Amino acid sequence: MAAFDEAAIAELAQRLDDDDYPNPFEALQDWHLIRALAIHRPDLAHPYVHLVDQEPFDEE
Repeated sequence: MAAFDEAAIAELAQRLDDDDYPNPFEALQDWHLIRALAIHRPDLAHPYVHLVDQEPFDEE
């Protein structure tokens, strides 16, 4: 994670935003990566936190 810079996280966020993956596991891998970056490198991930946030839902 220390190797990530603004350009690398922007590329990651663009892939997630485009949601153009050959399989759902690759998307999930990127989602977990940006989530970890939001926790450990919030300075870089702040502009992309909307990709990590989950909407609350009603289970009823």
